[in-house]
This record gives sequence, C-alpha cells and structure tokens, in this order.
Amino acid sequence: MNTLFDDPPPEPRKPRRLSGLRSSFLTGLVVVAPVGLTLWLIWTVAGWVDGMVLPLIPAGFQPEQYIGINLRGVGVIIFLVFTIVVGWIAKGLIGRSLIRFAESLVNRMPVVRSIYSGVKQIAETVFAQSDRSFEKACLVQYPRKDIWAIGFISTEARGEINDRAQTDSDLLSVFVPTTPNPTSGFLLYFPREDVIELDMSIEDAAKLVISAGLVYPPERKPEDGGKRRRGA
Repeated sequence: MNTLFDDPPPEPRKPRRLSGLRSSFLTGLVVVAPVGLTLWLIWTVAGWVDGMVLPLIPAGFQPEQYIGINLRGVGVIIFLVFTIVVGWIAKGLIGRSLIRFAESLVNRMPVVRSIYSGVKQIAETVFAQSDRSFEKACLVQYPRKDIWAIGFISTEARGEINDRAQTDSDLLSVFVPTTPNPTSGFLLYFPREDVIELDMSIEDAAKLVISAGLVYPPERKPEDGGKRRRGA
C-alpha cells in the first residue's frame, strides 16, 4: 500500500521524438545524397574541362569577353563542337589522308610511338567500337566452387585460347566486375556449361554490383520454370 511519502510510480516511457527525427533525416539523406553527388560530379567535371579548354583559346576569343561572366560549362560546349568538327573532317578523304600522314610521322618517334599506339587502342576499344557490348548477365562459380559471382558474357573464346584449353566444350569469356567499381574486374574463361545466364538486364546486374547487393531488380517469372544454363 502506497503512502503519501512514497515516490510516485514511474510513467511509461514515451517514444522519443529524436528517433522520429533521425528516421526522417536518414530518409531525406537517401533522397538528397544521390542528387547532390550527381550535381557535384557534373559541376566538377565541367570545371575540369573548362580549365583544360579555355586556356587554349586566345584572349580575344574568350567567351568571358562576350558573356561578361565566367560561366562554367562553356568549355564543355566548345570541346563538344570541336570534337564533332574534327570527327566530321576525319571521315572525309582529306581528313583520312592527314591522319595517315600524321601517324606515319608519329611511328618514327620511338617513345611517342608506344604511347600513341596504346592510347589509340584504348580509345578505339572504348569509343569507336561502342556497338560491341556484353551479351548477357550471368552467374559463375568464382573464386572457387560453391561461391557465386555475377559476371557479364562478352564473346565466345576463339583461336588458340579455345583450342588449347583442356575442356570438353567451348569457352565463354566472362568479365567479373568488382564492387563498388564495376569498371575494374577480371577476364575469365569458363566452359559453356558452367555459365548460368540470368534474366535480368545488364543494367540491373550492374546496379546490383555497384550497390554491393542492396539493389535487386524486380522479380520476374522464369519462362522455363527454373534455372537456365547457356547452351542447355
């Protein structure tokens, strides 16, 4: 029995308001962070291009002389227009002749020749052959059996690689990307029967890799009711 001198019973704890604020903050952060990082990246790249392009323009032709302010992004527009004009000229007969003549001069320079050939090969692989892309996303057992990794099927192995491999079937070249940077990874060759094709698109598989398994594509009903293997 309680008396007047006894302490009152403790009241039930009410949910803290700070927890609600914290939840709202985290939700807002998920929405704001991608937008902010994207804008920051665009702003930074535009500033970097401006810093590379604008110093090459004579002072009398600087856009700031006509606009009145140093507007970021003008260098990007100039670079795009210049690149389009150069590409248009390079497609013509005169442009191809000039390129061959310039390359013949570069090939006579020992150090410059190696650097130019390497950069040209990378540029042609990334830009000029943009029609070549990964065929499908897939699952492979890597780096050992019973551990699965997402990969991207590029092409079928040809020539010496396919002939000398001691397998009973043809090989597929599979690019296994790293997380969270999918531009780096490993080129691996798997027997055709060891590669499991996925129904998800290349973009969805890339999102899954970049997000470290947090962003999954929407569920799709498999057409054949189970896992499909390439060539099965």
